[in-house]
Amino acid sequence: MRKIFQLITAITIVAPVAISATSEPSLSQTEHVSPFACNAFALSPEVRKRHFEELGPALLNLTKSTRELPDGYEFELPADNKTYQLLTEWAFQERLCCPFFDIDLRLDREGGPLWLRLTGRPGTKEFIKMEFGI
Repeated sequence: MRKIFQLITAITIVAPVAISATSEPSLSQTEHVSPFACNAFALSPEVRKRHFEELGPALLNLTKSTRELPDGYEFELPADNKTYQLLTEWAFQERLCCPFFDIDLRLDREGGPLWLRLTGRPGTKEFIKMEFGI
């Protein structure tokens, strides 16, 4: 009797996991696709002002080079602490107003540059080109 109870318990624990792994995704599991538009109102008025009037222009002025990628762009920036802090602040805000971006920050080895990579689904590259004036 004890073995049967253990078997029933195991089936009730494992069966839902096995079924969900093989079944079609539910509507709640499907990926949300945001539009290619900046939602500046995702930021508070104070943060929005800093993001668009201070951080963005400062980072654009610090940009040393731009690399075109198949699905976006990569921007080279100085690898100093101040630039990194500005960039991480900007990136956390940018992901709120432009959630369709894949944002990667990379520091190259041997004291190399700091890179901001903006990529995403088809259409992202064209959006970046238009918005950043590339």
